[in-house]
Amino acid sequence: MNNFLLYIWNKLHKSLFIMIKSYISIILFLLLTSSINAQEATRSHKDSLNTIVAKYYELNFNIFQVNSTVEDIDKVFDLFTEDFTYTHPKYGGVYTREVLYNGYIRNQKNGGYDGNVLEIKILNKIVGLNAVVVEKRFVRKEEERKNKEESDMTLFEFSNGKISKIFEYW
Repeated sequence: MNNFLLYIWNKLHKSLFIMIKSYISIILFLLLTSSINAQEATRSHKDSLNTIVAKYYELNFNIFQVNSTVEDIDKVFDLFTEDFTYTHPKYGGVYTREVLYNGYIRNQKNGGYDGNVLEIKILNKIVGLNAVVVEKRFVRKEEERKNKEESDMTLFEFSNGKISKIFEYW
């Protein structure tokens, strides 16, 4: 009888050991795959912010050209949240979405967008959680001849996949 009980005990012990080992393997697998998914989400988030910033500069470049239209301006403003603000201490402080839009329209009507900007070069970017800092340089016609290398810093903040704030540090 003792041999039989010992035999049963060994079988149960092995089964229990295999079951615990299986549970641990499953838990480790789930932890590793969820960590990979979290990294993918972070990478995807950063990629989406990079895409929005690239689109912003592409659309602004189009606006800076002689033949730009109000529709070009509207496309840039589609990237902004309704409560968007633009801060540029050197040029007057904080602008609401409406004030900035009216400024774009006024500059366009007054010939301020004359094709002088040849390129907007992105020199460096740091992407964080719902924010991107950009070091950029406007290549202008007169600067191309001088080889002037001045760069500017801009902070973008995001909310719900749109630009909620731009802060210029130049």
